[in-house]
Amino acid sequence: MRFPRPRLEGKGQHAMGSRHSIPMASLVLALVTFVALLLLNVDAILAIATLLVWIGSLVLAAANPPDSSNVVVKQTFSQDAMRSLIENSATPLLVTERNTIAIANRAARRMLGKHIIGQDTRMAFRQPEAISLLAADGNGGAIVRGLVRRRDIWQMNRQAIDNDMAVIELINQTAEADISRAHTDFVANASHELRTPLAGIIGYAETLSEDPGSIDTPTAKKFLGTIHREAQRMQNLVSDLMSLSRVEAEKHDSPSELLDLKPVVQRAARDAAGSERIGRIEFSTMREADVYGDMQQLEQLVRNLVDNALKYGSPDTPVVVELEHTRDGQQARLTVTNQGEGISPEHLPHLTRRFYRTDPGRSRASGGTGLGLAIVKHIVERHRGRLDIQSAIDETTQVIVRIPLAKQDSDEPTVQSAEDARHGEKNDTQADGNAESDNLS
Repeated sequence: MRFPRPRLEGKGQHAMGSRHSIPMASLVLALVTFVALLLLNVDAILAIATLLVWIGSLVLAAANPPDSSNVVVKQTFSQDAMRSLIENSATPLLVTERNTIAIANRAARRMLGKHIIGQDTRMAFRQPEAISLLAADGNGGAIVRGLVRRRDIWQMNRQAIDNDMAVIELINQTAEADISRAHTDFVANASHELRTPLAGIIGYAETLSEDPGSIDTPTAKKFLGTIHREAQRMQNLVSDLMSLSRVEAEKHDSPSELLDLKPVVQRAARDAAGSERIGRIEFSTMREADVYGDMQQLEQLVRNLVDNALKYGSPDTPVVVELEHTRDGQQARLTVTNQGEGISPEHLPHLTRRFYRTDPGRSRASGGTGLGLAIVKHIVERHRGRLDIQSAIDETTQVIVRIPLAKQDSDEPTVQSAEDARHGEKNDTQADGNAESDNLS
């Protein structure tokens, strides 16, 4: 089917004609010339011909062209033209004719399937909101849920072209909804994490203040120790929240400071262990590795990894810290290994989510905030690196961080949790899929 060809329509009675305004002086001059020729005994036929030519030229010169401002161009498109126009749009677009889908661009066909062309719109869009919008025969929009997948959210807009045809635009709003839900969950989790130690502090402080004389010294010291421990936990949580916010704000700014990673790793690992746990730290291969990085963030990365390894590893086992180059010589590879209960495979993809814990009770008892690996992930992203986690029940747990060496222009970062070989990338394809589950980043 093709639409009518473009046509021109005039407005006003002189739109398609010409208006004449011959100067009277020129007309009088033509008549005078005609009379003079007759007085000079010029042939009458020649004099009349001269007068007619003169007057004709005045008429042609005085004619006005049609007023272009009053010309209205009504232009329509053929279906082929419309198909070519919308085909390469990244937004799914459909053209309907009498509530039948006549055209669907590539994005729409990929989303809904090629079979939708020629279908009734009520069959293609079976959601009540979409059917109500299409039945209204007017311009408007509606929110449609579960159009492709169960949790999808789409903004559906309809714009009429004429009495028979309309354009339908589909805008995916799932990501915005996920971000909003993630922010809500984050605030709820942070409030819960702060409320728990605060309740303990208030309760023990009230008990001590009610009747100090009736509480013996050992009990009072125990209560004060609990207050101090819970207050320290709150301080750590607030500090980690501020660090996470700061790292997320800077994650698109590539570090420019050239530094040697070896002394940074050694210093930060010792700081994380402290005097009480320093005996459990073992440094394996420690190669010099020049990288572009933020020293403060890299120190925080190492402290978080070493502190986690010391907390969740068996108390009588060492934590091994290793720094070397990858086989291709393009990246520095930091590996932190501990021995303990290990981590089940189903937990690995979620470890970098905020407040995610495999064992909430044990984590809180050890003073963990649930934000350590989330901070590590964002630091690795900012340094255009990669994070891998390998573990199994009752086996060693390894956290591997790869950061491009300064001589290498790196590509975009890939951050993931996966079962990956310690000294190779044989499981990279599988690991890439696991990273998708971190929907709070």
